[in-house]
Amino acid sequence: MDADCPSREVLKHMTSRWGVLVLVVLLSGTHRFSELRRKIGGISEKMLSQTLQGLEGDGFVDRISHPVVPPHVEYTLTKMGEQAASKVEAMVDWIEENLHEIMRFKREGEVYK
Repeated sequence: MDADCPSREVLKHMTSRWGVLVLVVLLSGTHRFSELRRKIGGISEKMLSQTLQGLEGDGFVDRISHPVVPPHVEYTLTKMGEQAASKVEAMVDWIEENLHEIMRFKREGEVYK
């Protein structure tokens, strides 16, 4: 809980709006940048690039650059990334399963039961 703990930066990368979605998409396998962008609606190239760099820097994503023209770059989860992504996916699944109740609360102010 310390304000200076390095885990805060890792947590930010994993649980950011885009980090969660990138991790979940990569659970299905290796993807090229353009594939990720198509699958994650609304993400800009800049945000996808920054998100991938953060996740790569934390050891969750491998960037595989093939020496061809035009450049061919692929992204895949590391073993640690697979573990992290499965945890994040559980949260995403829970949200999907409970979205009706969450939305009802937002509309009506009812407490989740």
